[in-house]
Amino acid sequence: MNIIIYTLVILTIFYLLLKKFSTISSKKISKSMRIMLIIGLFLLAIFFAIAGRFILTLPLTLASLALLKLKGLSIFQLISLYRLLQTLRKSGRFSFNNSGSNNVSSISVSEAYKILNLDEKKKITKADVNKAYIKIQKKIHPDVSPETSKLSSIVNEAKDIVLRDIS
Repeated sequence: MNIIIYTLVILTIFYLLLKKFSTISSKKISKSMRIMLIIGLFLLAIFFAIAGRFILTLPLTLASLALLKLKGLSIFQLISLYRLLQTLRKSGRFSFNNSGSNNVSSISVSEAYKILNLDEKKKITKADVNKAYIKIQKKIHPDVSPETSKLSSIVNEAKDIVLRDIS
């Protein structure tokens, strides 16, 4: 008799949870799932670190960092954006100082390929260039963040240079 009562209670709770779950918006579900995954992965990484399994903590930590979003950008997108900034800073095309607003020197062809993360030695089509350009512009377009307008113009110039080089 107890099994029947427990089963009915469990099924009733399960039904109420599913009913509540169906009325929640997808954005709230996504946000709560992301938070639960991040917390779960961090806790699992801490558990493995305490247990002495340090080699297992790195993938869990990296997976949880990929779930974090800062101003619409994931950690991996921020890392690729940082690499792009470093390439531009080394070439003297970008600086954070407003006093050096005279950053309009032309980009070399090899720098343009580096900016778009393309390999000069491979056969590149116009579609490949546009795909790489769109991938970068989704991250740094001025509509996403107004602070990146100068960076966006540099990527535009790099795209034009690569397209002229392949045609």
